[in-house]
Amino acid sequence: MKRRADTFLRVAPRKAPPHEFVLDALASASPVTRPMFGCLAVYVKDKIVLILRDSRHNTADNGVWLATSAEHHDSLRREFPHMRSIRIFGTSVTSWQVLPADAGDFEESAMRACELVLARDPRIGRVPSTRRRVRGKTKRAARARR
Repeated sequence: MKRRADTFLRVAPRKAPPHEFVLDALASASPVTRPMFGCLAVYVKDKIVLILRDSRHNTADNGVWLATSAEHHDSLRREFPHMRSIRIFGTSVTSWQVLPADAGDFEESAMRACELVLARDPRIGRVPSTRRRVRGKTKRAARARR
């Protein structure tokens, strides 16, 4: 007979991170990961640098997303010919650029992106805006009470 406590201790196995080789390549920078948009955001120091995505839905945007800005698109595209704006948000050009998982050079491109992150290339990475708290609540919640 099973003890009731045994059933509470069972934990579902965690799914492996998408494109785990990217995290291995960045290990020397001690990256921190957080779930975001159903993906895995990768932070190095105070910057978000990449998002790793491998979804069964909307597969066109699967791959490695680069946190960058429009001013760097042309120079990055010279290094990553298959790089493009992500499509999931519905806009034509976004700051987030994707190295598509279905591109023939995906792994090489992802590893090159890791090299740029480790070299602290200013074209990759953004410091996320902080959400200010108002008496323990977010600004948005405080505005909603008004």
